Amino acid sequence: MSVLAAIAVLALLIVIHELGHFAAARLQGIHVNRFSIGFGPALAKYQGPETEYAIRAIPLGGYVGFPDDEPESSNISPDDPNLLRNRPILDRAIVISAGVIANLIFAYFLLVGQAATVGFQDMNYQAGVVVPEILPGEKSAAVVAGIQSGDVILGVGSKTLEASPEAIMDLRQIIQSSPNKPLDFTIKRGEKTLKLSITPQETPEGKGKIGVMLTPNGEIVHRQAKNFIDAFTVGANEYQRIANLTAKGFWLLISNFQENAAQVAGPVKIVEYGAAIAQNDAGNLFQFAALISINLAIINILPLPALDGGQLVFLGIEALRGKPLPLKVQENIMQTGLVLLLGLGVFLIVRDTVNLAIFQKLFQ
Repeated sequence: MSVLAAIAVLALLIVIHELGHFAAARLQGIHVNRFSIGFGPALAKYQGPETEYAIRAIPLGGYVGFPDDEPESSNISPDDPNLLRNRPILDRAIVISAGVIANLIFAYFLLVGQAATVGFQDMNYQAGVVVPEILPGEKSAAVVAGIQSGDVILGVGSKTLEASPEAIMDLRQIIQSSPNKPLDFTIKRGEKTLKLSITPQETPEGKGKIGVMLTPNGEIVHRQAKNFIDAFTVGANEYQRIANLTAKGFWLLISNFQENAAQVAGPVKIVEYGAAIAQNDAGNLFQFAALISINLAIINILPLPALDGGQLVFLGIEALRGKPLPLKVQENIMQTGLVLLLGLGVFLIVRDTVNLAIFQKLFQ
């Protein structure tokens, strides 16, 4: 059931995105002949008075189709003012960007809903950073030094790890910046306080590691809005936090792609994360859906072919030139981008599927 819940969340966000395009077009009186979730052969479809609604076989997004793209199968005159291509640039820009806007607005109201109902998980921080698990490896720096699961790292050298969310980031920075350099750790184990010298091992990237998992030290609590009105403020604060973290994540990916590329997740990995969240605390699916919705918005606004941002680039070029790029050039660029996008999607699905725990057990 948790897997189905995660799949439903992902499908809903795709529908919301495409509904944004669809609604922006129809509210302006622009003709729309297709509304599809997924790509490829249709699994199910319904023909409305003007628009065909379909669910397709390849679940890597969706699209809203216009008669402009299929003039040979349309009874609409090429000069019809309600064809998308015959509308002013601003009207077309609204239609193209409406999917991104819909995802961003929907993410906000998801967070308002969570704030008003189950609330957000928060942490009452305590001093130090917890070591919940020692990573496999007989000769890891942590094993050699005698670190144990459940230890709390209170400080390194002269640096005390205060009761704050920054403590774990400070510790990671110290470890990563000290390959092959002995560090004096202050450890709390039960009622005892220990001093251990640990020498981080050097990774191929030249950074230090000691071979442990790290988590914040503290007690998880739920932060809920005081009333319905307060839910909008609490939801806005959480929205800002998630948006900032997402923007920072994209910047790290772009600025250091080689190191962070492996962290890019496809649909399978997203569903796996969502299933784990639904299993542990279904209430947090609001927050998970908001995070994915914001990510979808940012990805789609990137100036890449086959994405909304790429189409906005075409509109910008048209505004500067006073006329659009030749249709054949636009089609070639968009088709190339679509093939690359689908190829990346298939690669991520295969990679993430092979890395699922159930498949790892089969090959052991």
